[in-house]
Order: sequence, then C-alpha cells, then structure tokens
Amino acid sequence: MRYDSTTGLPREQITELVARISQVLNSRSQPAKGPGGRPPVLGLYRQVVLVLVLLRQNMIQSVAADLFGLSQPSVSRFYRRLVPIIDEVLAHHEPGELGELAGKHTVLVDGTDVPTRRFRAGITENYSGKKRRHGLLIQVASNDQGRLLSVSNPVPGRRHDSWALTEVGWEKILKDHTWLPDPAYIGTNAITPLKKPAGGELNDHDKAYNKQISLIRSAVERAIAHLKNWKILATGYRARLTELPKVIRTVTRLEYYRLGW
Repeated sequence: MRYDSTTGLPREQITELVARISQVLNSRSQPAKGPGGRPPVLGLYRQVVLVLVLLRQNMIQSVAADLFGLSQPSVSRFYRRLVPIIDEVLAHHEPGELGELAGKHTVLVDGTDVPTRRFRAGITENYSGKKRRHGLLIQVASNDQGRLLSVSNPVPGRRHDSWALTEVGWEKILKDHTWLPDPAYIGTNAITPLKKPAGGELNDHDKAYNKQISLIRSAVERAIAHLKNWKILATGYRARLTELPKVIRTVTRLEYYRLGW
C-alpha cells in the first residue's frame, strides 16, 4: 500500500500514531479486543490504517469492509472507537491560538464549505444558494507560505463568509493584526482587493494592487486544497450531522500532524 496517497500520512507517522493510540488504550485497560474478548479481526496498526483510509478517501464503509476483509459493523466499530482517540493524541499538534499566530505570521483567511447530504426534508439553514448544495461553512487561516494555521468551528452553510468570520470570533481576534482575505470580507479591517467603481473600471495601479493581493492570497487556497485532500471534508459527508464538527477538528489535527506542527 502506498500509505502517503492512500492514508494521507507516511508510514513513519502512522507508526508513531499507532504507538500513541496503543498507550492510551493500555492506560485505560482497553486492549484492542474483539467482541466477547476474542482476538480482533485486525491488529491495531491495520485498524488505524482503515480509519485513515475512511477519512482520507471518504470511502463507503461497506467498500472498506470488502477491501479489508471485514464486516461493515466491524468497520463502523473501529471507526467510532478510534476517531476520538486520534483526536485526543494529536491535540498538542495545534499550532496555537490564532491571535498569537497572527503576531508571528502574515495571516491569510478564506472560507470553504464542507458538503453534506440534505439529511431531512425542509432543512434550509445549511443550503448554500451560491454553491447549490448543503454543507457547513468553515474559516481557514494560513501563513503566506500556505502552511495551515487555524480552522474555525463550522457554521451553517447558507451564511456569508464575513458573517461567519464574526460568528466564530475571528474578526475580533484579528482586528489588531494585518490579514488578507478575498473580496467577500470587504467591510472588515482586512487588507482586501479593491472593488470596481460603479459603472467604471479600475486604473492600472489598482489592477496591479489587486493582482499582488491575489498572488499572496493563493497560499491560503493551497492550504485549503491540502486540507480537503482529506476527502471526508470535500466529497460529501454521509454520517450524522451532529458528529461533523468533531470530524472536522480531527481531520484538521491530522493535517497539522502531517505538516509537522
């Protein structure tokens, strides 16, 4: 198996992750046993690989069950047991508080949605008319090298980026710092591109300014692309909507871990 492309992590990082998970399980006297105390159908290493594949590829559990030679309930059991522990053991890889990081880096901000199913009839708060799909909206911050710095809590997908920025508390955090977003954040204290005047065009100087802003901002778009290579955030979340915020946090911590924070 090519671990980097399939699981998102190189073999060395997976081995370290498994060791940390094993320590947690042993400290809780919860060895990786199967139902009734029988030996598990997969060893812990393969269980972790299975969970990483589910997160990285957003694979249907029944398909993963066929690939790993398991039943679908076994896949579900491993997933539900290990995802919270992965989240726990990677907690210290978070780079730090956004306000603290903004004092050390040029912060770039953009919003992106995490697509979901509709889940039930009549639900509208998560429907984005612009993207024409249901989902939750997150704010993503990177430095000017495209290195992920922070991911916000999600808000309903129908909301505007500038509203979401205020709702998650980032506008207040960044108000005394220099940060660059896209035109959706015009009206905040950020350095944003210039809008065309009504019925007119930008002059050459303003066009050059906007081009420079766009070149700098491309770094946060790369950070988002790498984050959403964890396809559970990109190709349609299928599980319980109430669990999605925790999944976003876990995947974010996996990305911090992959980057070496």
